[in-house]
Amino acid sequence: MSEYLTLGAVLILGVIGHNMTVVYAALIVLAIKFFGTSEMLNYFGSHGLNFGIIILTAAILVPIANGTVTISTIINSFKTPIGIVAVIAGLLAAISGGLGVPLMQENPNVIPALIVGTMAGVFFFKGIAVGPLIAAGFTYFVMALFEYFK
Repeated sequence: MSEYLTLGAVLILGVIGHNMTVVYAALIVLAIKFFGTSEMLNYFGSHGLNFGIIILTAAILVPIANGTVTISTIINSFKTPIGIVAVIAGLLAAISGGLGVPLMQENPNVIPALIVGTMAGVFFFKGIAVGPLIAAGFTYFVMALFEYFK
């Protein structure tokens, strides 16, 4: 029962914060929880991240498909300071996300903290809930630094 209350609170906070992404996500999970089986919920939990990344990546590739981004604009992105910083930021985000997955698998106790931090960023700073994966990667980096300087 507490999981319904917690998800309901997330839903209400999403509505109050006018963050429809959180509202839709909470509704999807509540619907699967209410109407589905635990097997379906577990499947969504273990494969949903991959589905989300596929959809997100496909959406990012649309400007290439519709001709807005061409080979020439891609090459030109390496010629400006903001383009170079964006390439480096994309590289670091991808590495961070890649390191975040094993961290969450090996240390599942970090997941609630990542969720709270991400939801705080979404609710109070108008962020987007792609944060847990990258936050896990940043956590990995910070923990690795602590281990290095120990």
